[in-house]
Parts: sequence; structure tokens; C-alpha cells
Amino acid sequence: MALNPAYEAIGKGFVHQYYAIFDDPVQRPNLINMYNTETSFMTFEGQQIQGAVKIMEKITSLSFQKINRIITAVDSQPMFDGGVLINVLGRLQVRLLLCLTDEDPPHAYIQTFVLKPIGTSFYVQHDLFRLALHDSI
Repeated sequence: MALNPAYEAIGKGFVHQYYAIFDDPVQRPNLINMYNTETSFMTFEGQQIQGAVKIMEKITSLSFQKINRIITAVDSQPMFDGGVLINVLGRLQVRLLLCLTDEDPPHAYIQTFVLKPIGTSFYVQHDLFRLALHDSI
């Protein structure tokens, strides 16, 4: 398969759609449709998870009500199988379920996706998420 010439538009469009769904608690369960039942992998803060059901269990277990997200950069690269590699740099702030008034301070994060082509669409084959926290001690 050849390199996808629309990789930048695909990357930016995917990121917009993914976070619009993720950041809306009502829509969040629909993320399962972006992952493959068996071949999708997620690494979330060092924890490796495989398969759409397990990935959604992790996503729905996160204890926040509201997300404020600022995307700083979206970098995409074409892959030789027609897929797209996407790297997102941003900041997010969440309101935890247990805290009714206080919000968590904003944190930088990095999220990397590999979109695998399937027919005329894509699914998330790899999803890596990490807060950009550094232990300075």
C-alpha cells in the first residue's frame, strides 16, 4: 500500500473528532467504535491494555466529570501501509468526581495514535497516553 497523501488532514480531523467524543461524558462510550476488538493497544500512564472492551473499561474508570483541553500541536506522518501516525501535545485540566469545587491544576500531556486503514476508514491500532510530569527530586 502507498503512503496516504492526506495524512495531515486525517490526523487533524481524527484528533478533533476523538477529543470531541472523549471530552463529552455522554458521548465517551462511543469511543469503543474507534478501537478494534482484538488488535488495538493502549498504554495509559505505563499500563498496557489490549482490545476495545478493556480499553473502554480503562477510559470509563477515569474519575473526572469535566475536561478543559488545549491542543498545542498535532504532528502527523504517513505510514507505508496507508496508516497515519499522530502525535498530540497539549494541556488538560480535569474536575474530579470527588471534588465538587476544586479543579486539578492544568497538566501537559502527550498522546500518540497509530491509525490503521480498514476499508475506506481507520481504527486506532495504538494509543499511548502520558502526562508530562517530571520527578525533579
